Formats: sequence, C-alpha cells, structure tokens
Amino acid sequence: MFFCSFVCKINCMHFTTQIPITKGNLPIDYNSRIVSLGSCFAVNIGHKFDYFKLRNTTNPFGILFHPLALEKFIGFAVNQKTFTEADIFFSNERWHCFDAHSDMSSTSKEELLANLNAATASAHAEIKSATHLIITLGTAWVYRETASGNLVANCHKVPQKQFTKELLSVQAIEESLARIMSLVNQINPAAHIIFTVSPVRHIKDGFTENQWSKANLISALLTTVNRELSTCSYFPSYEIMMDELRDYRFYAQDMIHPNQTAIDYIWERFTEAWITTEAQQTMKLADTIQKGLQHRSFNPDSQQHRDFLAKLSDKIAALQKHHPQITF
Repeated sequence: MFFCSFVCKINCMHFTTQIPITKGNLPIDYNSRIVSLGSCFAVNIGHKFDYFKLRNTTNPFGILFHPLALEKFIGFAVNQKTFTEADIFFSNERWHCFDAHSDMSSTSKEELLANLNAATASAHAEIKSATHLIITLGTAWVYRETASGNLVANCHKVPQKQFTKELLSVQAIEESLARIMSLVNQINPAAHIIFTVSPVRHIKDGFTENQWSKANLISALLTTVNRELSTCSYFPSYEIMMDELRDYRFYAQDMIHPNQTAIDYIWERFTEAWITTEAQQTMKLADTIQKGLQHRSFNPDSQQHRDFLAKLSDKIAALQKHHPQITF
C-alpha cells in the first residue's frame, strides 16, 4: 500500500519546467522577410528558416558575437559603406577584415573587398525591406586591438598579445542596443527586432566569466525591451537551454554548442510563439517536400519511384501556386 502511494506521488510530480513565452504581436508568415544576425545560434535558426522556405538572410558578414560588432555591421549596411584597402590586412597568407568573420577572408584582397562591399549592399537592401530582424547576442566579452584602439569582431588568429580583453558593462550594451534600433529605424521604421541570447557556452572565457557575460547581456536586453515594447521583443533561447533542457545530453560532443535535438526543440518553441498557425501548416508541406527530395530510391527506374516523383512534383506546384517565391 505504501509503495503504491509512493509511486502515485512520483507520477504526479513534474521533473521539467517550461518557460511561459508570450506570443509575438507581429508574427512571421510566408510574406515576411527575415534578417538573422549574430552568433552561431543565429545560423542554426537561419538554417531552419531556409529549410522551411521562409524568406531569410543570415549573417552577410559571417558570425558576429558581441553587440558592438553587430552595431558596427548594421551601421555599415545602413550607411552603405564602401570598403577599401585601409579596412583590411594581410596575415597568415590571407586577407582579413577585423569587422567580419574569417569566413569572409580570402587569399585575394580584391576578392575580399568585393565580397565585403557586395555583402554590405545586400544587407542594406535586406534590412530596408525586412519585417523582422532576429539578433542573437553571444557574449559581452570583446577584444580591442592595441595598435588602433578599435574593438574587433574577430581576431583572425592574430597573436593574442596584440589585443586587450574587456567585458562590456550593462550600460554599454544598452547604449549599443539603442544605437542598433536607431540605425534600423533610419531605413526601416516598420521592422520588428527580436532579440535573444545565444545558448552556446563561451567557456573559453571561463565558466563564471561566461555567466557574467550572459548576465550583462540579459540585463541590458530586458531593460531595452521593456522600454521599447512596440519595436522589439525578447525570445528566451538561453533560458530554454538552461531550464527546459537542463542536461548534457542536449549538447554536442564539445559540450559547448546545443546539439540538433536542442536546436529543434528551441525552434519548436520559437515557432509556437512567432510563426502564424497558417504558416505552420505550410511549413509541414515544405517539410514533406524536403524529405521527399532527400529520399534516395533503391530502384530509380521503377514505376513506383516515377509515381513518387510525380506526386512530389504536384506538391511543389501546389505550394508554389500560393507562394511563387519558393524554390526547391
């Protein structure tokens, strides 16, 4: 009798928590235009938008981790900066830009400058027409090049002795966020900004230092969002990882990045909060098509496979009839 009572109590217990998330007041649908900027978690979310065929542009300058790097990039895009040789440098047999990720680097300075200017022009057009900007902040730790005194977005494996490391204060982050919103407002006052903090652990900074950094980001973001509710929102990616997915099984092998299960779960929570019910139905059709396109037949010449391809083609045509911008 005691055992049955004990089991009953255990079964009634809740061993997980779920963070309440308010539905967005300007939800995303297939007419939306999204720009995803920030840390590598922005890339994870950008891949989801791409997979489901929503209109999305992700990190034209590559991954940018801290708010001042994002502010600088958005300033370049809004003001349509033209990059010159003065903005780049040569190191380790490649040309780099301290304001862009290493993915942009090249063995050719002409190619790097062309790519930087093309990305800036494209970003200007995308931000100008965006309905939503999703900005993911990764860290409040920044590096300053000693020679120039400038903060950099990426050190590009330049010797560490050429930089000093700093932690952005809550006030400095708040001021940067205000400037970001002002820059966006200059060319697109209708755009809604969704801020989030990356669940990626920057433990190279130190375990306590990572928490310190995330705390400064969250404090600045919540103050900003509570003050600017009509133009921006906060989505708790970091909090979902810390509370709802409180287990190392949700991390990749490096124990730093969320694994695919965690990314899928956070995406589901984002979908519930920010994507319209109608768009979610379209996403299911897009998912069916994507899986069909990935299917590899054991007998591609069979009638069964030809029928499968015909049905898949009909599904694509039906989707494109309502959303002609979608291509597979």
